[in-house]
Amino acid sequence: MIKLFLIPLLRFSYFCVMIIEEVQSLLPKDFSDKSRVWIYQSSRAFIEKEQQEINEQLEQFYTQWTAHGAAVKGWAKVLFGQFIVVMADETGVSVSGCSTDSSVKIIKSIERQYSVNMFDRLSITFMRKGKAEMLPLGQIQYAIDKGFIDGETYLFNNVVYTKAELLERWLVPLRKSWLAERVQLNSHKESLN
Repeated sequence: MIKLFLIPLLRFSYFCVMIIEEVQSLLPKDFSDKSRVWIYQSSRAFIEKEQQEINEQLEQFYTQWTAHGAAVKGWAKVLFGQFIVVMADETGVSVSGCSTDSSVKIIKSIERQYSVNMFDRLSITFMRKGKAEMLPLGQIQYAIDKGFIDGETYLFNNVVYTKAELLERWLVPLRKSWLAERVQLNSHKESLN
């Protein structure tokens, strides 16, 4: 028997599975699961027109991306209106320091064009009520204490390194993330008792 308090959690878990399936449908299927991934989180969501413009710039970049003169098998796209995911399948050509620098250059250009910060690692994005919401790292414990988020709240784990990790661990419950060791997850429940 499913208890009533579990029904919203099951619906939300199903929602997160749908998100991962959507990500999987967007990623290039012919790229190795070991393909290198970089995720850049914008300080705000891009409107649809901006997403189209950025995706055009990203396509122009990755179709000309090279490492020591050899073409990199690359891909990049705005996902969920707020994240730019860059991927390189290194089974043929490895990405070098200079080619990585060129990918950072396009991200910095997007930052300037759209007045966003793509390198803020001190803000974490959570899925809350079906919507991506950012919180500054310094306010996460407060959000837990007040019941805004808890260990079951999903967060975007932008430190994934490969395509396989992107599919398996990009969206994870807070309690299973790298952040769990840095916060007290039971503090809200304890304050209710």
